[in-house]
Amino acid sequence: MVRFLLSSLAVLAASAAVTCHARPDDIQLQSTSVKEGGGRNNYTSVCSRIASNISPSAVHYPDSPVYTWLNSHWSGSSNQPSACVAEPRSASDVSRILKVIGQTRTPFAVKSGGHATNPGFSSTQGVQISLYSLRSIDYDRISQTVEIGTGLKWDDVYAALEPHNVSVAGGRVTDVGVGGFTLGGGTTVIYSWKTNQYGLTIDTVTAFELVKPNGDIVKVTEKYDSQLFFGLKGASNNFGIVTKITLKTLPQGPGGFASLTDSQAISKLAAATAKFSTEAKDPKASILSTFSYYEGNPLGSFQLFYDGPNPPAGVFDDFLALPSATADISARGHLSLILATPANGTSYFDTVPVAGYSTGFLELVRNTSVVAGQELASTSVFILNLVAEPFLPTILSHNTSRTAYPFNRSKAYTPFNIAVSWTDAADDEVIVDAVKRIRNTLYKALIAEGQRDIVDAPLYSNYAIYDTPVKRIYGSNLPALKALKSRVDPTNVMGLAGGFKV
Repeated sequence: MVRFLLSSLAVLAASAAVTCHARPDDIQLQSTSVKEGGGRNNYTSVCSRIASNISPSAVHYPDSPVYTWLNSHWSGSSNQPSACVAEPRSASDVSRILKVIGQTRTPFAVKSGGHATNPGFSSTQGVQISLYSLRSIDYDRISQTVEIGTGLKWDDVYAALEPHNVSVAGGRVTDVGVGGFTLGGGTTVIYSWKTNQYGLTIDTVTAFELVKPNGDIVKVTEKYDSQLFFGLKGASNNFGIVTKITLKTLPQGPGGFASLTDSQAISKLAAATAKFSTEAKDPKASILSTFSYYEGNPLGSFQLFYDGPNPPAGVFDDFLALPSATADISARGHLSLILATPANGTSYFDTVPVAGYSTGFLELVRNTSVVAGQELASTSVFILNLVAEPFLPTILSHNTSRTAYPFNRSKAYTPFNIAVSWTDAADDEVIVDAVKRIRNTLYKALIAEGQRDIVDAPLYSNYAIYDTPVKRIYGSNLPALKALKSRVDPTNVMGLAGGFKV
């Protein structure tokens, strides 16, 4: 077994190109001023109690730069001024924190990578729990698995595994945490660049280390509590706090590609994406196509991935023939591809389930991005992205066990992503309305094309906007998840945190 522990000040030396994700050096900073009062200060006595149960140096207050850093999120829509940030260094610390929270009935939130966009899903005005210090990586060559702490980001995991020529079915963009991503409660996707070959990320999980709401620490597997194992695969933070995840490691090919196209090629991008969705059968090939409106200009972009050094002739030809304004196309490792992927902040997401992409639908997507962008021109919106994510229809066949998501594994629906980013909080309601109008427009178009069953298809929780009905996410699994919730969390401690609740 090869064991890594990513420190708070650096990642592996072998991954010098990786963004460090380093916390400010706060070794000497311990807050001693605890004030009672209105707002978030109502919970500072709880913060003090947590500090006495774990360590004063592991609880940070608003006068600390570490508080600011650990409390911040990728999207400004998720930021809230918590009373304090508790930074557990072990599952035992998490256990002690949860016991205090349960006893005091204090609102709280759990942050892994902080990539959630929905307000209150991983943020709070109560106690913010940051899993940042849970950063161990244990790679076992014999079992071909890796156990990773939920304070890591996928960049860190890829960097640690790359020297061993293996990888995992993890995130497709940089700066995404492993916790919410895998459990179905963050953003980006439990869909990976390797999903066509190996299924969803949750299909490759073999074990979870879980701190239950009562503080018990357990290792959950298919053999040990299969029902809880089922619930953790897609039902977010309903059953406790996951501190470690064990995943199967996968062969790592060196091929990956990325490119941005200029506006003149956008209509051809729609046709190329539709053709790939319909005709591409090679499970090693995967794409993302994005139709954007950026600072007054329509744009298109695509990302290409082939899990091998040499993509077969023809598999990406339609994309590579498009004239590009900027391009970064080369054979590269998995980590390099992830780091080359653009990422942006303050956003709302929503989603539409898609069974297949036609040229007509993608032309509508292109037109909708322009129309919606122009309608929002007077707001602080700086980019609108509509992202097609085609996969093979066989992606759910790689796992025969039940999972909380998707509740129907007999047919695969790919998650179409609607993402709008802006800067002024005064525009929040306008942005929400715009996102929902786009969603409704796309639904109507797909239904008109004959995809009528999408009205009952599973919605991907990592993309679904905050007021999405829980029934649309968990569907026929909801009764089983409710029963599991009653058994694991009878006092509803996890109900004190945000998210889609069963």
